[in-house]
Amino acid sequence: MKLRAPAYPLITVDPYFNIWSMNDKLNADDTRFWTGDRTMLLGRAEIDGETFVFMGNAKELNQPRMKQISVEVTTFTTKYVFEAAGVRLAASFTTPVMPDNLHLASRPISYLNIEVTAVDGKNHTVKVNVKASEEFCMENYEDLGVTVDKISISEEISAMKIGGIEQAILGKSGDGIGIDWGYFYLAVKNGTVATDEEFKRVCVSAEKSLDTESNSTVLFAFAYDDIKSLVYFGNQLDAYWKSQGNTIEQEIEAAFNEYDMLIQKTEAFHKKLVTDATEAGGEKYCDLLVLALRQVMGAHKLVVDTNGKLLFVSKECFSNGCAATADVSYPSIPLFLVYNTELAKGLMRPILHYAASDSWPYPFAPHDVGRYPILNGQAYSRGLKPEWQMPVEECGNMILMACAVALADKSTDFITEHRALFDTWAEYLFENGLDPVSQVTSDDFAGHVAHNCNLSLKAIMALGAYSKICKMLGENALAEKYLTKAQKMADFWVKNAANGDGSYRLAFDRPDSYSLKYNAVWDTVFNMKLLPENVMKTELESYLSRANPYGMPLIDSSDFTNSGWITWAATMADSKELFKKLMDPVWLCFNLSPSRVPLADWYSSVTSIKLAGQNRTVQGALFMKLLDYKKICR
Repeated sequence: MKLRAPAYPLITVDPYFNIWSMNDKLNADDTRFWTGDRTMLLGRAEIDGETFVFMGNAKELNQPRMKQISVEVTTFTTKYVFEAAGVRLAASFTTPVMPDNLHLASRPISYLNIEVTAVDGKNHTVKVNVKASEEFCMENYEDLGVTVDKISISEEISAMKIGGIEQAILGKSGDGIGIDWGYFYLAVKNGTVATDEEFKRVCVSAEKSLDTESNSTVLFAFAYDDIKSLVYFGNQLDAYWKSQGNTIEQEIEAAFNEYDMLIQKTEAFHKKLVTDATEAGGEKYCDLLVLALRQVMGAHKLVVDTNGKLLFVSKECFSNGCAATADVSYPSIPLFLVYNTELAKGLMRPILHYAASDSWPYPFAPHDVGRYPILNGQAYSRGLKPEWQMPVEECGNMILMACAVALADKSTDFITEHRALFDTWAEYLFENGLDPVSQVTSDDFAGHVAHNCNLSLKAIMALGAYSKICKMLGENALAEKYLTKAQKMADFWVKNAANGDGSYRLAFDRPDSYSLKYNAVWDTVFNMKLLPENVMKTELESYLSRANPYGMPLIDSSDFTNSGWITWAATMADSKELFKKLMDPVWLCFNLSPSRVPLADWYSSVTSIKLAGQNRTVQGALFMKLLDYKKICR
């Protein structure tokens, strides 16, 4: 990957177990929680008696740093190479959250593998020490108190376990906050572990002595047992990995035993992703997918409900902290349509469950199901205020996601299971989708917009897609009803949204306005042909003249843009050359942005500076071109 990442993923398991390096050099700053708050990991190598820092804030420690030679990001691994005193040290962080393996996607364990070699032809002794603070498992240890235990996992594997004395399990919810319950584990194979208070904090450490000839590697693991993961309509739910009955200690042992095999699996996954993404969109597009995948997986939590159903719950990181948000699942879904539709279904189930309950009073879909990790009902807009609902938006989102799953699976089972809701929402769009009244959309940072042309497109695409599903169900009359309506709406749209110069308006009543028409992408992905071929061709060409250095603005009243929506628009390009012209500015933004945070989807197209949201799951939207390239939903 040639992209200079704005932040480098180290541990990316779930919204609470999520650590990054937000600097070009691993030993120039503290390691940090996705919020930017310090969550200390410290790595030191004692080479022939002299100590060097390879991970953590060496300047603050007033200790010499190893020289960082390189950093390389692959789909599941971030590998750093350092040198000092005749020794080369390679540190590889791997979190194998593979979307095509539910157990690995849930297992709360991440690896750090260290390998040392001589670069001067001599043999060297190297003691590698890794230290972690209580910041992993509590925000304020002085209030709660800390307990630390030494654990023997097996004859070869030892670990330190750290957590709060008080365990207020699932006792709080919110956005930019860490966890205050559960236990963090630092484990090592064939090494030693201990408690440490070097920095007036409670720390645990693990180390192993190596030499550069016969004993050159050490494997560490970071693990987290959150005890209970989510509140779901009054019930505390377990993480998916617990459904097989293992304890965290058993999972740690299995993780060590499976390391070599998992590295082979992750490397094979990465190789295939690189091949497919490069063929679909080029090398820079491939870089974006490689960096995005771990972020997207790690901002979800995979759990099982009381009926044994899979739930894949997103957190809106630095975006109010809402959980299982329909208009966050909507952009993220391309990744899961490519790799595992069971996760796509898990995204939708919380919304479907809530909408079918007596607690939801509206004939359209909810926005969210709570504020992470408490899912007891909509949190956005203070709950049920009618003026802040997103009726056309969320109905369209849910129908389009469900139709995409049905087409990818070549099965209508999921829609049939929830048929009454989907029929209700389709009828809502039938009556209200053509020329929407003033309401919020997934561009809700732009506020309410009436007569929104892009929102109208969402309703058109959803009804066209639902027609396909009705046809799959053998309900030809209903299929014809929705197809006819979608086509009439599309004809109205082409006539009334046109600016007259080949571009199309932000709103029907605003001549010469413009916006990204990303919702039309489903016409391409589903091969519906509701819009004349030249409509999106001229619309996309108009973007080139309006583009700023870091992308096409989302709407005409501001320079802000969105990486996912640019990708959806670019996916409709009729040539790879045009796709690259639209997408290369996104790559450039992340490569140069001074906002050193996990990929931010909402940023200035002029300055590349993040405006809001980071580490959000919506970067799954970047996979839309790959989804279309593979023709999975046709």
